[in-house]
Amino acid sequence: MNWITNFVRPKIQAFKEKQAAKKEMPDHLWSRCQSCGAMLHHREFQQNHRVCPHCGFHMRLPARDRLNLLFDEGNWEAIPIARVVEDPLRFKDRKRYTDRLRESRHKTKVQDAILVGAGTIGGKNAVIAAFEFDFMGGSMGMAVGEGLVTAATEAVKRKSAFIAIPSSGGARMQEGILSLMQMARTTIGVEQVKNAGLPYIVVLTDPTTGGVTASFAMIGDIHIAEPAAVIGFAGQRVIEETIRARLPEGFQRSEYLKEHGMVDIVCARKNMKETLGRILNLLMSRPQQQLPPPSLGAEILNFIRQ
Repeated sequence: MNWITNFVRPKIQAFKEKQAAKKEMPDHLWSRCQSCGAMLHHREFQQNHRVCPHCGFHMRLPARDRLNLLFDEGNWEAIPIARVVEDPLRFKDRKRYTDRLRESRHKTKVQDAILVGAGTIGGKNAVIAAFEFDFMGGSMGMAVGEGLVTAATEAVKRKSAFIAIPSSGGARMQEGILSLMQMARTTIGVEQVKNAGLPYIVVLTDPTTGGVTASFAMIGDIHIAEPAAVIGFAGQRVIEETIRARLPEGFQRSEYLKEHGMVDIVCARKNMKETLGRILNLLMSRPQQQLPPPSLGAEILNFIRQ
């Protein structure tokens, strides 16, 4: 009886009190750092733009929050993206593709894995295409391709800089070859911007992988990366199994890519707006040059859009 009274009962009572405390404290008030494991109060976490104040780890930022952060005074105009055919292959694995789209739209409140906005950064006109990773891992399908082409076309029309901010696991498998076609399509869209003599800047965030890395994400005039972002094509384990060798420490991270010349700047999120503003003022304050004639790539893109 003493064992039950002195040991078992206090354990049960402590467990009940712990469960009651959990009910009194809503889950959404706290987040856990994915790197150091520290508990972060939701309000302070959001005020710090989802960066851990203890270890500096940059967690993924929703596309709308990113646009609010980068544009002057948080003011920007949403650029509508033309609708594309949904579920062209009538794809089904464990779920129907249409059901996955519906669930992602409900969760993220965006139509697909990209959001396009126009405004000013440091007083200079800019069009930003930001990825929403929570929408099916930011995967690039026809809607994302259309969003990037729309952003590029809008940048040319407004004589603005074009800034792409990928956060993606790559092409969207549910759309098969149609998703892979977006690699060429987005590259041609970027070429339109460059042919117009306008800056094209890529802000690489965690993760930037697969077909996104193999297309528009690595052909910027300037590449800026957030700290410790994973940037690469294939995963580290796949590469190690292929070459049968261990990869260097920090391989495919922002800092490693900067050391090897694939990234120009590694910039903390809190300094990103200021950094972009300085770059845009340098690039867009130069005298306007005579623009080259339309390229073959632009003609192909116009043909595709018809």
